[in-house]
Amino acid sequence: MDSRALRAYIDLLRLHFAFAWPLLFCSGTFLAFGTYGKFSWGYVLVAALIGLFGFEAGMVLNDYVDRVHDTRDIDGQMTRYWRVFATRPIAEGLISPGRALLLFAVLALLALALILTLPYPHSLFIIVIMGYAYAAEVFYQLKKRFQSLPVAQLVGRTDFALFPVAGYLAAGMPDASALLYFLFFYPYAQAHLGTNDLADLRNDLARGMKTIPVLYGVQGNVLWIAAFTVLHGIMALFFAGVLGPLARAALIAGFALLLVANGIILRGRTPEAAMKALPCFHVAMVVYAGGIILDFFF
Repeated sequence: MDSRALRAYIDLLRLHFAFAWPLLFCSGTFLAFGTYGKFSWGYVLVAALIGLFGFEAGMVLNDYVDRVHDTRDIDGQMTRYWRVFATRPIAEGLISPGRALLLFAVLALLALALILTLPYPHSLFIIVIMGYAYAAEVFYQLKKRFQSLPVAQLVGRTDFALFPVAGYLAAGMPDASALLYFLFFYPYAQAHLGTNDLADLRNDLARGMKTIPVLYGVQGNVLWIAAFTVLHGIMALFFAGVLGPLARAALIAGFALLLVANGIILRGRTPEAAMKALPCFHVAMVVYAGGIILDFFF
């Protein structure tokens, strides 16, 4: 593989963000360890790899489904943020659709093989969530091309919200903690998506995508982000009840970052302001996940 192809695959996989996916997945697993035991570093490694391969497969699937519409991009700031070498490899012809689909299959099968090493019924829980998540991702990408209501966003982001829950079910059972993690993370996923959509507004207009700012305007998009941030904060109060002190502190720190992000968006109300706010969302997610993991040890 030459350097150009290597760079294309790095961008396709968004590899500089790769550490975040196993961290988020394992935050659920460590939360389950606190209730159900089963902790071992081998178990953690398997969970981390499931999170890595499973999420990266979703990244490839995203680009594959949107490969034609991505050729219409007119604003490169989101591409530069998410991809080290600022390319959209499938849309630009650097990686063929067939090779991308093959890579998705390989990554998904690697995740599946690791899932099958987990004891039943934990393996079944994750397989069901993985299948649903990929279906929801395809639905999201297709539905947002033609809709008058934000059905794609409301349904599609359940896949992201279920990701740490799948990590929880790798060692735990469906219970109140799993439900609270979902209810805590889903509003975050929606606020994050609204920020992402505002940052990518020019491209979505060029692609003909019916995203939140396209459907409701910039003001409606700002209200969407703020409303889901408030809901996220409310659900954090309930989620904190199943967490230890260090994880609770992480919730406070992460939510403070989201308030900063909302302030930036409220003042600017532009794609550029959303781009400045987006890292706050990502750092908050890392703080949440890291706090839950560290809480298990301390």
